[in-house]
Amino acid sequence: MSNTTNNSTAQMVSEINGLLADHFALYVKTKNFHWHVKGPRFRDLHLLFDEQAIEIRDQIDAIGERARKLGGNTMTSISSIAGTTQVKDQDSTTVSAEDMIAELRDDNAAMVSKLKAMKDTAEKAGDNATDGMIDDLTDMAEERVWFLTSILG
Repeated sequence: MSNTTNNSTAQMVSEINGLLADHFALYVKTKNFHWHVKGPRFRDLHLLFDEQAIEIRDQIDAIGERARKLGGNTMTSISSIAGTTQVKDQDSTTVSAEDMIAELRDDNAAMVSKLKAMKDTAEKAGDNATDGMIDDLTDMAEERVWFLTSILG
């Protein structure tokens, strides 16, 4: 394996770990909003946030295993996730439903951008499996953005 391939694979593992951290953080934020949403659309948003949290949670293992299949290591702790994620914490339990929707939309849109940017690294690494996983994750994140955007009107 050439140094270029090794470097590309190492970069791919690094980007996968960033994606893994973002998924963990977005899962926690989405569950937080699921638990704390209030207002006239409580039931609909409570269910939507839970559906989206489950989808994100279910992606975490595949992302971590992809890094391992490439010979890399993964996130090992809450502090490693916190130090790597680009998803901003939301510690308030009194965020309005509209602000929750907008915040999750923006976080998911940032995830789409990150995923699309990862395509070049996967191509340089000759990593077709990660490339395909990125396509699937992008499609799911774009759907979350679409749903959240549509709710906001």
